Amino acid sequence: MDSLTQIVLGGSVAALAVPAAHRRRAALAGAVLGTLPDLDSFPMRWMGVDAVTLVTWHRGPSHALPVLALFGALLWWLLRRRWSPVREAPGRWLLAIWLALLTHPLLDAFTVYGTQLWWPLPPRPTMWSSVFIIDPAYTLPLLAGFIAVLVVGLRPVGRSFLAWGLVLSTAYLGWSLLAKTLVDRDARAALAAQGLADAPFFSTPTPFNTLLWRVVALTPDGMLEGYRSLPTDRGPLRFERHAGDTAALQALAGTPAVARLRWFASGFLLANAEGDSLLLSDLRMGAAPFYSFRYRIAERAGPQAPWTPVVPTTLPAPPEARGIVLRGTWHRLWHEPAAQEPPFSFTRSTPPLP
Repeated sequence: MDSLTQIVLGGSVAALAVPAAHRRRAALAGAVLGTLPDLDSFPMRWMGVDAVTLVTWHRGPSHALPVLALFGALLWWLLRRRWSPVREAPGRWLLAIWLALLTHPLLDAFTVYGTQLWWPLPPRPTMWSSVFIIDPAYTLPLLAGFIAVLVVGLRPVGRSFLAWGLVLSTAYLGWSLLAKTLVDRDARAALAAQGLADAPFFSTPTPFNTLLWRVVALTPDGMLEGYRSLPTDRGPLRFERHAGDTAALQALAGTPAVARLRWFASGFLLANAEGDSLLLSDLRMGAAPFYSFRYRIAERAGPQAPWTPVVPTTLPAPPEARGIVLRGTWHRLWHEPAAQEPPFSFTRSTPPLP
């Protein structure tokens, strides 16, 4: 999730765990601890790692539950020796530190990016994908409680604001899982009707809401993309087909960059040739053709030449992509396309290769 959300979540859970006299200090300490795991990308940037390493190691060791639990215990031990609030209520401060740290990766796991909760074990990153990385409906109740406790301090009304903020935000997460269950049910029915009952697929909410959902399914020749608006859609979920160079992707599957990305993205990748460059898109974030993460992974000497792996580099989406997708999202949320229209209603022009 975004930094503001992690700050107010960490501050809220820490402030609720400690005695009233410590509440303001715990809110501030929890805010710092709540955003600490996301600082992992800075040292990697300084080290000059390649694009794939940077993306796939973010939310790695710094987001692992065992690592954070151990770090939290060590930090508590140090603070207990040097800071009087922790000495006065050591058990409650240990709980506050653990809550501020551990809720960060758990909340991240509700997004589609993928969080390596059990690093260094090898399971694929966890991606429950029921909320977008920025969702005001989740953040605002927490923000209200966090501000309230800073203003009123140890007064009981501060604890009430904190509690209600957490209740409402947690209830919203529960709603997001229910909404995802409904969308997945419709997706399975639509895929089965096309003879693709066993096709791997995922669903994820579109930006800033949990009412319009995007569904992506892998096929032997590429992928299908469809949308489901819970307030509007009444007919079956429909898909638009997008072709990919599955042969090239398979030929490069053993290269370190492609193997790492396939593991990281749970296989939801699409390869396409643009000129003599092979581009690999992470299908989980963005919308066709405007993906948040695209990589140049190979090149060739001519149309019939084999692909040669290169050091992967990222290809940013065109500047207008964000506005196009947001306008299209708002329109699609309230308008179910007619049978002859595409499932999503923004103009599809392939972004140029830089």
